Amino acid sequence: MRQGQSSLTAQGAALIRALEAKKPAEQRVCYDPLAHSFVHPILRTLGPLLMHFGPFRSPGLWEYFTARVRYVDDYITSSVQQGTQQLVILGAGYDSRAYYLEALRSLKQVFEVDHPATQRAKRARLKQTGLAPLTNIAYVPVNFMTSQLDSLFEHGYQADLPTLFVWEGVIPYLSAEAVDSTLAFIRQHALPGSAIIFDYLYAEALASAHTRSELSTVSRLRRISGEQIVFGIPAGTLVSFLTQRGFTDVVDITHTDLEQLYFQGTKREVASIYGIAVARVGQA
Repeated sequence: MRQGQSSLTAQGAALIRALEAKKPAEQRVCYDPLAHSFVHPILRTLGPLLMHFGPFRSPGLWEYFTARVRYVDDYITSSVQQGTQQLVILGAGYDSRAYYLEALRSLKQVFEVDHPATQRAKRARLKQTGLAPLTNIAYVPVNFMTSQLDSLFEHGYQADLPTLFVWEGVIPYLSAEAVDSTLAFIRQHALPGSAIIFDYLYAEALASAHTRSELSTVSRLRRISGEQIVFGIPAGTLVSFLTQRGFTDVVDITHTDLEQLYFQGTKREVASIYGIAVARVGQA
């Protein structure tokens, strides 16, 4: 991501959530009523074209994005019900869960960690909506490629509280070193038993001679956006990847799992090159 420029991929994710929110309740998979507030007017205009041509260019991508949001939403709610007291959203982008997920209102603190340029753009748009600022949100400016997460402590993070770390739509854009650094921070500074949920790309997709169109698009736009997909985890190795880094109770959610959860009885399929990881912080 370029210096001083808010994330373009965060805009794209918000657009998909906004378009999904327009569907009738019985048809939509996820529901973010604020997503449209973060989408540039030009992108809003192009939205119907995306809905029409997207499935042809990138089959299963829409299903993956919407199922990912829904799965993370459901996991957050379940985690809070089971005793989580603190939520850390890594690479928050235009995430508005603190406003639309009722479960988060009971938390001591929600930390939104992201690039300062994206945070400025987000907070400006929230102000334009007229929504009252939430008292339990702390905005923590961090560039994952160059900074550590130690600044969380300056904003009130408590390492002795049960915590959930949400890392959605981020790690494919990070170096292996940045991914390891973030996981190491969580391992060292989170209460054992705390949880992490993140989505990831299979490494094989990066090496494929037949790259999917969404990956090619990101590659073509990297000069404008400063964002490039560079990191993946080989399929079938998630458990060893995370256990080697001090995590336990690893669950690997595949495209098949998401299809059974949210698209059963339909012909809709989820793109098969993505997965979702859930794990807990192990004992020191």
